[in-house]
Amino acid sequence: MKTILYATDYSENSVAALKYAYALNTQLGTRLVITHVFDYPTVLGAELLSEPFPNLEKDNFKMHRSNLDKFCNEHLGKDWNAPNIQLEIVENKSVIQGINSIANEWHANIILVGMKGGSGVRELIMGSTTKQLIENAPCPILAIPADMSHVEIKTIVYATDFEEEDIHTINRLVEIAKPLNAKINVVHISTKKEYKGDMQMKWFKDALKERLAYKNIEFKLFISDDIFDSLRIYLGDVDADLVVMLEREKKGLKKWLHQDLVKKMESYGRVPLMSFNEHNHQTLYY
Repeated sequence: MKTILYATDYSENSVAALKYAYALNTQLGTRLVITHVFDYPTVLGAELLSEPFPNLEKDNFKMHRSNLDKFCNEHLGKDWNAPNIQLEIVENKSVIQGINSIANEWHANIILVGMKGGSGVRELIMGSTTKQLIENAPCPILAIPADMSHVEIKTIVYATDFEEEDIHTINRLVEIAKPLNAKINVVHISTKKEYKGDMQMKWFKDALKERLAYKNIEFKLFISDDIFDSLRIYLGDVDADLVVMLEREKKGLKKWLHQDLVKKMESYGRVPLMSFNEHNHQTLYY
């Protein structure tokens, strides 16, 4: 993994995410790109002028660059700037498109955001923005709770469905866990009606062992009628530092149930949540 992209709207809820991104970047020895997406204000009658505001673009980028620099100084201290940290200002009418454009430009491996944005922004971080980022971004999304005060990833919980796509995702996840010597707890929670049986779990464990060299992995199985509550309790029991889920391209009731679980985990908001999508499996290998 080479590049972490952090996107901010300057809200109080994005401060913890900035500090998290900075610390994680230091631990992994990666490149950190800090970005803010803005849009020009609409001025009535400006479209009738050939050059209504000749210095508007230059002045706006300069202003927003200065604001982003001040934001970093305020929350990271004066010594945050380094050759592996870049500030990027993006102009786009869509926050989603703006973030995705800079992610593609820098070949970002993770997009890191706060779990909630300020009430005044058009598209709230961890609201519609994060949902659309998870669906469309070229890489996984890591959402950080506003009250997160430490960045020490020692225990990662991955919620699995015992499927081939999970193996690909865990393989990508090892790229983060290995340099941190973090333990990956692979957990499957199912109702009695939907449980696929011990043979499926054995196949999954054997497939992981065959394809992964990383040994610091543990498996856990729960049978429960309340999948979310069981997962929530388990996260507390193992003192999870990060929970990871895969957004799937399935159709029908199963897809709806899985999306409902992801939505509940987003709302839970006590543990950093990393969301993969099946279409961005390759991005950690840029």
